[in-house]
Amino acid sequence: MSFWNKNVKPLLMSILPSVVAILIGLLFGLLVMIFASPGDAPMGFYTVLTRGISKFSDVLYYATPIIMTGLSVGFAYRMGLFNIGASGQFTMGIFAALLVSFFLPLKSPASWIVACVAAIAAGAIWGSIPGFFKALLNINEVITSIMFNYIGMYVVDYLISNSSTMYFATKARTNYISAEAQLPALWSGTNLNVGIIIAVVLAVILFVVLFYTTFGYELRATGFNKDAAKYAGMSSKRNIIITMAIAGALAGLGGALCILAPSTVVGSSVTYEPINVIRNEGFNGIAVALLGCSHPIGIVFSAIFVSYIQRGGTGAVAYKPEIIDVVLAFIIYFSAFAMVVREIVSGKRKKKKSAPAPGAVIDAVPPGPNDTAMQDQTGTGLMPEAEERGEE
Repeated sequence: MSFWNKNVKPLLMSILPSVVAILIGLLFGLLVMIFASPGDAPMGFYTVLTRGISKFSDVLYYATPIIMTGLSVGFAYRMGLFNIGASGQFTMGIFAALLVSFFLPLKSPASWIVACVAAIAAGAIWGSIPGFFKALLNINEVITSIMFNYIGMYVVDYLISNSSTMYFATKARTNYISAEAQLPALWSGTNLNVGIIIAVVLAVILFVVLFYTTFGYELRATGFNKDAAKYAGMSSKRNIIITMAIAGALAGLGGALCILAPSTVVGSSVTYEPINVIRNEGFNGIAVALLGCSHPIGIVFSAIFVSYIQRGGTGAVAYKPEIIDVVLAFIIYFSAFAMVVREIVSGKRKKKKSAPAPGAVIDAVPPGPNDTAMQDQTGTGLMPEAEERGEE
């Protein structure tokens, strides 16, 4: 029974809001599809729910980048920070991976590892800058990180479009990277690669770090109450910078896993288009983190679910892709609403448990060792001044 109350019940209570949000969101999505095209709604909705099964390798492939950006947003949120700059960090990771792939031709099957390390470093640096502003100048990280989305995007697009080595001008995209720099594929004929394994392993590592290490405890404690954590001797400024750097590193690695993914077409690769548009993987990561309750394991499943719905939506030919975005928006909205309701209900329960019942007799607190030590030798339990007042 204790295992149920300590482990299973909290896990189910954390999953329940997301499950309810998914069901209600799908229902509202069906209503939107009926409103848009009543005759195509039943078949279109069925396609959305089932097409991802036959395309599950693509589901995992497209889930990999948003797992990483979701982990980035969720990890920062555990510290009480809102990393809305995951898109910029993701873009910097792409750029660092491209630099290594084009300018450091290692000609080794493991050269993608060097590109991933460079992407981690680039994302960490880009993420730590808003962390420094927050820790040292108390500037809201939402403002700085969203500004760095645009700064990163424009800087990367400018540098790529002015590089004859990386940029293919007639196609308005980057050149193909070599096969040696691409991630190893898991199954031939598909885009699925080792990136999904890396993402899942990192999610497990983050889970262990957050909930089973002193460092993770300090981060969560600072997120709950920065002043109390500081009073306990924890350095909130250091933790803020480290958290944003780690969040940036996760998003940067996501960028590398995206651009280094192998292609099913021989001699080609995934490319980047410098068209001054912010990558949507970062904003999808916010939705994934919210749906997964900022829990590393929950983020993995929520990212796979979002990718599953998106892959199913591509088969609903009678509807525009924006319809699927509407369905996901409903799911995220109700997920946030369910979390708010849960917090309100749990808060009321705590108040009811802490408040004494009407007419209840509150027992006197027995004297502690310090109180008995202050008694006089006659055993009256009063201080000498009190005894003198009684005699008067």
